[in-house]
Amino acid sequence: MSHKRIPKRKAAIAVGSVAALGAAALLLPNANASQSNGDDATPRTFKAGDVSDVASQLASQLGDAFAGSYYDASKQQIIINVVGNNSNVVNQIEKAGAVAHQVQNSTSTLQAAAKTLKADATIPGTAWSVDPKTNEIRVTADSTVTGDKWDTLESTVKGLGSDVASVKKSAGTFKTFVDGGDAIFGGGARCSLGFNVTAGDGSPAFLTAGHCGVAAAQWSDAQNGAPIATVDQATFPGDGDFALVKYDDPNTQANSVVNVGDGKTVQINQAADAAVGQPVLRMGSTTGLNDGNVTGLDATVNYPEGTVTGLIQTDVCAEPGDSGGSLFTQDGSAIGLTSGGSGDCTVGGETFFQPVTTALEATGATLGAGDAGAGDAGAGDAGAGGAVDPSAGASDPAGAGADDQAGAGADDQAGAGADDQAGAGADDQAGAGADDQAGAGADDQAGAGHDQSGAAADDGSGW
Repeated sequence: MSHKRIPKRKAAIAVGSVAALGAAALLLPNANASQSNGDDATPRTFKAGDVSDVASQLASQLGDAFAGSYYDASKQQIIINVVGNNSNVVNQIEKAGAVAHQVQNSTSTLQAAAKTLKADATIPGTAWSVDPKTNEIRVTADSTVTGDKWDTLESTVKGLGSDVASVKKSAGTFKTFVDGGDAIFGGGARCSLGFNVTAGDGSPAFLTAGHCGVAAAQWSDAQNGAPIATVDQATFPGDGDFALVKYDDPNTQANSVVNVGDGKTVQINQAADAAVGQPVLRMGSTTGLNDGNVTGLDATVNYPEGTVTGLIQTDVCAEPGDSGGSLFTQDGSAIGLTSGGSGDCTVGGETFFQPVTTALEATGATLGAGDAGAGDAGAGDAGAGGAVDPSAGASDPAGAGADDQAGAGADDQAGAGADDQAGAGADDQAGAGADDQAGAGADDQAGAGHDQSGAAADDGSGW
């Protein structure tokens, strides 16, 4: 099957596992871990993708002294938090090329605090995650948390002890971003396709948000179009927000590329764990390409539909319709799937993502499409790390006007009744005009093959 053509100005994703795009203004130095020039005390430079391996190795060596890690993007250094002032611990960290940072709270202290919050402050509209930069749990309450709810939350945080957790108010409302896009459609709901994968049985599939997967069983690549894929597994709420959706045509070529507009595609290399401080890019069907940084890990979010755990927190903006879209790095690492948050791409806000590594492990899928490689990408292949402007498409949210966010609201949640799927009614097509039906034009004949990379010169969609 082929995919609809989405105007280049929308910079829609051609997902293929999660692609790594580079924003010209955000290009990181292309450095692997460098040598320390003979001085073991001299910090090495690392890529953000190295944090997980280095931190895991040191955590096993340091035991209870290890209290988390994060990435200093400006210096390209890995920071290791340690409790106590043991010179042997510091030496081990420096020998690995990282930087030791003495902190107050141990990992076990922060884990115990998170358990207390779960037991005493699981209130819709709240979220918390571990912030290793401040060595505390950062708690956020949206605009719906008032009165007794706020008092309960505030007293619970205070009861955790001094400098263990902090709480702040968010002007927005925590919600899933299921409505308002033009990428994939199911039961009246709209979402963004995340990354193409190969299911455990070898069939072509893709990952998207779990709240999209529970909103509809079948999904199409065109508004009111025939279904092209069926949900195989979906988790939401609970231990994650992810869904595995299998293509109905077993011959579908689900290439591991992302289409970034202007005929450019980027190859995806691997799935990777996120690191606090890591620069990331997000692609979604409503707001296009946006950038920011990871600000927290192991986040718990109390959506109106229920509590979701194990998420990544960032300061990258997102809006309705971006749900399920890809979070990735410019060097080709798949990081996350858009779950939800507050705010928008005008005022900013907090956003949460399902880790790709966890979703792959839970579903038994593998990133990419086996034999569908970069050779199919065509002339538009920009290659890994190609410079891309993160503002591309940001000003054109799938044709949605400022007052037409596909019906998104605090009371309009993903997975609502069959007749109210994220508020997208027949007459509220995210602002899509008669000549702009998810980018389908006269030159885009759906069903003309099975290339969903979108790599052909005249078809820059690909999802």
